[in-house]
Amino acid sequence: MSKVTVVGAGNVGATCANVLVTCGIADEVVLLDIKEGVSEGKAMDIMQTASILNLNTRLTGVTNDYSATEGSDVVVITSGIPRKPGMTREELIGVNAGIVKSVTEQLLKHSPNAVIICISNPMDTMTYLIHKISGLPKNRIIGMGGALDSARFKYFLANALGANRTEVEGIVIGGHGDTTMIPLVRYAAYRGVPASNYLDAATLEKVAADTMVGGATLTKLLGTSAWYAPGAAGAQMVQAVLHNEQKLISCSALLEGEYGESDLCIGVPAIIGKNGIERIVEFELNEEEKALFHKSAEAVHKTNAALEGCC
Repeated sequence: MSKVTVVGAGNVGATCANVLVTCGIADEVVLLDIKEGVSEGKAMDIMQTASILNLNTRLTGVTNDYSATEGSDVVVITSGIPRKPGMTREELIGVNAGIVKSVTEQLLKHSPNAVIICISNPMDTMTYLIHKISGLPKNRIIGMGGALDSARFKYFLANALGANRTEVEGIVIGGHGDTTMIPLVRYAAYRGVPASNYLDAATLEKVAADTMVGGATLTKLLGTSAWYAPGAAGAQMVQAVLHNEQKLISCSALLEGEYGESDLCIGVPAIIGKNGIERIVEFELNEEEKALFHKSAEAVHKTNAALEGCC
């Protein structure tokens, strides 16, 4: 029996729980929130689709009762305030760091062996914070950002190609920020053929640019952070762990010399399986890509420095 806890019943957390249930990814899901009635109501609403969609996963909503999360195999942390139009992910750090710290400590009291997936923003820094306060092995803490960024990259790439979205390949590395992520255009492909065989440099450059502001574009349109794709990306990572898929997914991982960087969490390709991050995969980067990655790492280090004294 597999058990997953999702903390935060806002748009992202509720979407993640819904995908976990409707896709049958876990046997049991607990949706936890601090606000009375929200998680219970959303869990009830989702479970009322069970007879319609022939669902077998059990979903329970609870208010601030961490004992209900006991024995979770994977926990997904979505807690924190969302972005508003004009806000950067980094501007959320003060409030969200305190929330993520408290949530992590309470979760580990009841599920000390869980793999933790962090979605809270600023995601790379919140993932790094969890490493610092939890003492867990580095493979058991994963930041979701690269999975979402890569999904957005493939969306814009497929649109430019006029292709089926399941038949394109694209990966994004670097920080989960509008100016720090790096869509690896050189590795983009359509059914194994480089995308550059079909699209000119200007078009590929626009695809990359649209990817980098993908979150900000949605925030401007919606008036708050996006939730369908972030929630689904979190569920995708849960599935890779629970089902031991050994799947290559870009994610925020703690680096200890990989890609020439250390002591930070940042988006890199990794194999995800039952132990969490099974291994980091080091793509061969050209000099331009290396320079962009190191610049991105510097920005993440700078954001991490803001953790001092805030929690």
